[in-house]
Amino acid sequence: MTTGRQQDLLPGTLDLLVLKTVARGKMHGYGIAQHLKARSADVLQVGESSLYPALQRLLLNGFLEGEWGTSENNRRARYYSLTPAGRKQLASERKEFERMVDAIRLVLVGP
Repeated sequence: MTTGRQQDLLPGTLDLLVLKTVARGKMHGYGIAQHLKARSADVLQVGESSLYPALQRLLLNGFLEGEWGTSENNRRARYYSLTPAGRKQLASERKEFERMVDAIRLVLVGP
């Protein structure tokens, strides 16, 4: 249940969410943040101070590629796309996240 207030991301989930979002196609940073906000019914509001270091980390690790272009409002923007290594990382991180959620669920529903 959401309370309408902004929620902090669980540690380690930002990279997973960014990779999943960029898997949809090339996006710039602002577009990624807006997509996460919209898809989460305004619960996940990722600020620049978290998003851009994550994007840089994913670029350095070879999971994303960046290419400069022009945004919808005629501004210069860096567009990110998933690399083959990024697709593998997304699958790996998603599997690990689901394993952790299942483990937490076991604790919560237990006696």
